[in-house]
Amino acid sequence: MGLFSALLGNAGSISQETLLNEYGKLLIADEEIELGFKLIRDVFIFTNKRMILIEKQGLTGSKIDYKSITYKSITRFSIETAGPFDLEAELKIWVSSEQLPSIVKQFNRAVNVYDVQKVLATYVLK
Repeated sequence: MGLFSALLGNAGSISQETLLNEYGKLLIADEEIELGFKLIRDVFIFTNKRMILIEKQGLTGSKIDYKSITYKSITRFSIETAGPFDLEAELKIWVSSEQLPSIVKQFNRAVNVYDVQKVLATYVLK
């Protein structure tokens, strides 16, 4: 992921190996990482059980908030692909009965948003 893209707020993919090395301690038995993305200091991970949002807080980033969202609590989601003049695609996720999306993330062109949609559809639509 390029610095310019990160500064614009676009997430880029992270390898499963890197995610497992850094965040494997968050996983339970038989939980596997499907996809992961980094947005400046924050990371979000899609596993076969849940979505994990990791938000570094404060000036130094030493305080970390780990949010775990089960797929069954996701009521809907949408992806918007990047058009010919757009730099990013967008993911929106609604949790429970909220009117506005709980999670909105921007992805750079290097991310295949159809992969993100496929993971969400696989686990949310069970």
